[in-house]
Amino acid sequence: MTRKISGGKLRKARKKKKYELPGKIAYTSLGKEKRKQLKTRGGSIKNILLSADKANVADKNGKVKVVKIKSVVQVPANRYLKGVLFKGSIIDTELGKARITSRPGQHGVVNAVLI
Repeated sequence: MTRKISGGKLRKARKKKKYELPGKIAYTSLGKEKRKQLKTRGGSIKNILLSADKANVADKNGKVKVVKIKSVVQVPANRYLKGVLFKGSIIDTELGKARITSRPGQHGVVNAVLI
């Protein structure tokens, strides 16, 4: 429980409503490709990626190739997470190092650009 500067108790105005609650984070890991379908608010379906072993990598000319992911080099979003694919993660592929531009846990695809 937190307190005010005066020492009084700081109480919440109200609890969060169902639609204000955050969803589960999909930690996309390296491994054989696995997907899952989630129902979202409004009846839409979201395809999330649980694990992936390939990425769509674009080179400087804009040509896209599907290549195998060797390892995850760095995760700038959270330095304590090792081997997890997030947006902005730097991965080592057959073509070289690449930065992930898509959100695998939200979009269900790993898109990347060569560095």
